[in-house]
Amino acid sequence: MSARRAAAELTIAVLDNGRAFDEALDETKSFSALEGRDRAFARALASATLRHLGGIDAILAQFLTKPLPESAVAARAILRTGAAQLLVLRTPPHAAVGESVTLANAHRGTAGFAKLMNAVLRKVAQEGPALMAAQKPGADLPAWLFTRWRAAYGDETAAAIAAALHAEPPLDLTAKDDADALAAGVQGALLATGSIRLSSPPSGVEALEGFGDGAFWVQDAAAALPAKLLGDVRGKRVLDLCAAPGGKTLQLAAGGAHVTALDRADDRLTRLRESLARTKLDAEIVCADALAWTPAEPFDAVLLDAPCSSTGTLRRHPDVAWLRRPTDIAALADLQKRLLARAADFVTPGGALVYAVCSLEPEEGPSIIAGAGPAWRRDPITAEEIGDAGFVTSDGALRTLPSHWPDRGGLDGFYAARLKRV
Repeated sequence: MSARRAAAELTIAVLDNGRAFDEALDETKSFSALEGRDRAFARALASATLRHLGGIDAILAQFLTKPLPESAVAARAILRTGAAQLLVLRTPPHAAVGESVTLANAHRGTAGFAKLMNAVLRKVAQEGPALMAAQKPGADLPAWLFTRWRAAYGDETAAAIAAALHAEPPLDLTAKDDADALAAGVQGALLATGSIRLSSPPSGVEALEGFGDGAFWVQDAAAALPAKLLGDVRGKRVLDLCAAPGGKTLQLAAGGAHVTALDRADDRLTRLRESLARTKLDAEIVCADALAWTPAEPFDAVLLDAPCSSTGTLRRHPDVAWLRRPTDIAALADLQKRLLARAADFVTPGGALVYAVCSLEPEEGPSIIAGAGPAWRRDPITAEEIGDAGFVTSDGALRTLPSHWPDRGGLDGFYAARLKRV
């Protein structure tokens, strides 16, 4: 019951209190108190609830004569996580229903809903799996988001993206130097793009061979591609804008660049400092707002991984779908335009800039580059640079989708384009 209570409280932290799931994991006391299998179960249950929330809510609505009161936050969370056990984790009905009702009865604020939960969850156990199987593509997502994807990519691709978000993603690593040796050491698969993929990762990445020696860092295969677009950076002065948590900084430093890593959030830069120490790599770290900061001299190259809606990362962060709002897209696009314009002052004439976002929204990718202005000209990328022709668009940009590589576990959605400073 402790694990189920923690899972319910994690969903409350995200859905009712607006906390990112990773933050909720750190801040929820009932979860922090768990260990071993209970801790893993609580996290898996909360993640499954967020990953399938739209479909779960639709099924629960069919068995509720009227919606729960807005104030019934804890009861709603227990009902949702109970349904997730039945529909997603395939927990035996007697355990999922019984433990959910026991959890409700344990607290005054939810005890009044215990009988209702018992009746509803029993119906979910009996009829829910068939109802879930019959749901249309995108049922697990906010309607506004899936509608955007259908408009941008077409019904078939949007459905494939939505389906790809159902599975927990594999673990991807970036090697500091010898990718072949790392792949052999951790028993992973070396991907065409250069990342190492573990389909069955250990419970803690610290247990992997080479972690203590700084032989690798965790980085989705798609997230590792933008830094590659700067080519050979040996001896070059490279600025990593909006650098935290730092995977791209580590890539550039491992490639021999003299890296300056800039981010406005000092707490996020702490993780980068720790990663640099563990991998024994060097970078100058600057805590500043990129829109207000001025370097002493321009750089040979700039990597701008701009703040974005992060809708390409829902495989790893299903909470993003429920934390974002339609109005966020326009606000973030405005910030991205300003960052790209400001970056023109950071690059020496003839130097390169790679603009990247982990977003699936066209306004944050192609539209930003289309309006880049006279300071820049496009420098198309090639399939040979990244290892997969399917990721190169007709105008020479990079576009990965969660539905790519369905037989290998997918990857995050990224957009990137390379520009030259005029």
